[in-house]
Amino acid sequence: QPLGTKRMSFKDLMFGMIFLLQTTVGILGNFFLLLQYIILYFTKCRLRSTDLILKHLTIGNSLSILCKGIPKTMEGFGWKNFLNDVGCKFVLCVHRVGRGVSFGSTCLLSIFQAITISPRNSRWAELQVKAPKYMGFSIFSCWILHMLLNTDFLVSVTSSWSNKSITNKKDYGYCSSVRIDQTTGLLNSLWLALPDVVTLGLMLWFSSSMVFILYKHKQRVQHIHRNSVSPRASAETRATQTILVLVSTFVSFYILSSIFQVFIAVFYQPTWWILNIDALISMCFPTVSPLILMSCDSSLSRLYFA
Repeated sequence: QPLGTKRMSFKDLMFGMIFLLQTTVGILGNFFLLLQYIILYFTKCRLRSTDLILKHLTIGNSLSILCKGIPKTMEGFGWKNFLNDVGCKFVLCVHRVGRGVSFGSTCLLSIFQAITISPRNSRWAELQVKAPKYMGFSIFSCWILHMLLNTDFLVSVTSSWSNKSITNKKDYGYCSSVRIDQTTGLLNSLWLALPDVVTLGLMLWFSSSMVFILYKHKQRVQHIHRNSVSPRASAETRATQTILVLVSTFVSFYILSSIFQVFIAVFYQPTWWILNIDALISMCFPTVSPLILMSCDSSLSRLYFA
């Protein structure tokens, strides 16, 4: 057989087709959403404060999908050892950075939206003016933080066909790493997951604040005629509901992915099913999130009027 190929089984082909479909839908959805924001920018249309975060969310999603979906698709269609050491390090590192930026951007969306819709007499009132000024710095810090956190992949990850004399390796399909004991692997995974846990806590806290604010707002307007509600309040409510749906979707997929990540860290040699299902789940949010934003968001109407 030629170097880098293997005999395909039905389950390999099945997952290859699934990864190909998921990658295609995810890339097209994120590209179309990013294109909307680019057109809105060049047509001088009024941009919302959260549009900058959404742009970086689509970029992070695209990087995560490309660096996970394309290798898994190639693996499913019979190619296994197609990456060298540099390729493995690059693909896994960029995937982790894109995933982290997607995570951080979703958290920033919930934080800035909670501050935006908070009442004028609340403790967040002072931040309503200052928050947009720190948005660019927050996104830049998110990129830098996840780049620094994932530098360990540049050392521990190698291709599956290089260093074949090393028997103590944990195989991930197209890439591998030096195998360590279960306790060390679990502790290392927990250390890498610590920023995610902190970010997840902030996301849930601010999302709960948004739910509470929307509930109080609904109580206030129940006694007011529907036509007297301002369009601004209605637009803010729709944007908040969209972000809440986005956060709920992310948390659901993140919990599922975390369960499989624990299995991968603890098991001496992860099974084929665990590795592929984990990859499938990790790509779900980057694939689904642009569809949620396009179905719930008013970007299309803003693009039409622009």
